[in-house]
Amino acid sequence: MTNDIKESRNEQWREDLRRNVSAKERMKISRVKMPELDPKYRITCNEEVNMGITAEMAVQEAKRCLDCPNPQCVTGCPVGINIPKFIKNIERGAFDKAAATLKETSALPAVCGRVCPQEKQCESRCIHHKMNSEPVAIGYLERFAADHERNSGIVSRPEIAPANGIKVAVVGSGPAALSFAGDMAKMGYDVTVYEALHEIGGVLKYGIPEFRLPNSIVDHEINGLKEIGVKFEKDIIIGKTLTYDDLHEMGFKGIFVASGAGLPRFMNIPGENLNGVMSSNEYLTRINLMGAGKPDWDTPVLKGRNVAVIGGGNTAMDSVRTAKRMGAERAILVYRRSEEEMPARIEEVKHAKEEGVEFMTLHNPIEYKGDETGRVNLMRLQKMELGEPDESGRRSPVPVDGAIEEISVDLVIVSVGVSPNPLVPKSIKSLEVSKRNTIVVDNETMKSSLPDLYAGGDIVRGGATVILAMGDGRRAAKCMNEALMSNGTK
Repeated sequence: MTNDIKESRNEQWREDLRRNVSAKERMKISRVKMPELDPKYRITCNEEVNMGITAEMAVQEAKRCLDCPNPQCVTGCPVGINIPKFIKNIERGAFDKAAATLKETSALPAVCGRVCPQEKQCESRCIHHKMNSEPVAIGYLERFAADHERNSGIVSRPEIAPANGIKVAVVGSGPAALSFAGDMAKMGYDVTVYEALHEIGGVLKYGIPEFRLPNSIVDHEINGLKEIGVKFEKDIIIGKTLTYDDLHEMGFKGIFVASGAGLPRFMNIPGENLNGVMSSNEYLTRINLMGAGKPDWDTPVLKGRNVAVIGGGNTAMDSVRTAKRMGAERAILVYRRSEEEMPARIEEVKHAKEEGVEFMTLHNPIEYKGDETGRVNLMRLQKMELGEPDESGRRSPVPVDGAIEEISVDLVIVSVGVSPNPLVPKSIKSLEVSKRNTIVVDNETMKSSLPDLYAGGDIVRGGATVILAMGDGRRAAKCMNEALMSNGTK
């Protein structure tokens, strides 16, 4: 347990809370339910589905926290948020201090409160599980605290160390990059973030629909980083516009690469080159980042009446739910395993079903066919059954002999994974890169084979959640700072 968590337990107000509400009383409180937009309405718009909890709901939910002597929820958080402290601040109505506690370690609390898989991270370690009770809704409370601060207009700022004059560069502006930039700025560094696209935010902007994560929320978090000194440069491709050597000549003493994984994968089956077969990356980027479908935007995007999305992850779920909002009469999710093996969040699966998405599990596309114009109009599916577990621990799908099904489609969105864009790693000589084009790093320090270059997020992992990427950024910032200070860099 960290010292600040131990010290926070000695605060008198926490002792008062324990006396006022017993553990037995706390256990009797039911977990709060997140208010949601009605499914029939929400598929007609891009408004956020989860509406947030009220102050009264937040205080009641915070009372469920038992303030464990050894809070495992903290060990389950990749960025190390002092979860008991921020929750107990909510319980006593000190919402501003709850938000300030979150900002001590998280650069993106309003984002994480919405898209972080808490059920697999902090909430999975909650002691309520041992008592056959639902875990404390840590994610809902995190979102509440961040949103309350933003809506109040009184925004806290983390403590900033005096400027040390050392310049560090960040490649990319997704969650790993923003987390790293925030921590380095707090330690007094001169931080510049370089983004290849015309908007800051990386996958938070192009990959996640606004009905899950509004762009205004991302912009607010980014503005918070600007206010503590982080500089952002758009439309600059590291490896082309500026090289690794250029950054050195510009005086940067440390470089953190977080360029993500924007290269889509396909299945290499017949018909994938037909019009109407596209990657989820392109589909979501056109709609989320480039405004396709909005009446006052010119960006084109294919639409379909019968849309199939291939995959079972969060990106697949985002794509199929977006297709419903783009007017699809029939939106089908095709996944080769069963629903139990789906990597998507349970909440996303629930929302998709409520919105009318059809699930064709234990099916796998083997061919697409097109009409006389070259537009896809038919999908051939192989029925599957589950065999032995694979390397990931999930049971491997095995074809059922002779079980082929044909479905009419006019748009297919392939969401079976992504790979890192090789541009950045291949543009830097002597940088060790894996066969998958990921940058090889020391897992403890996030340091690459080059002494001044660190990396994290999808460019290292090949695919990761927002919170894991943020954890990489924090770890890299800590280790880069230690290296620069020990070298006496100026």
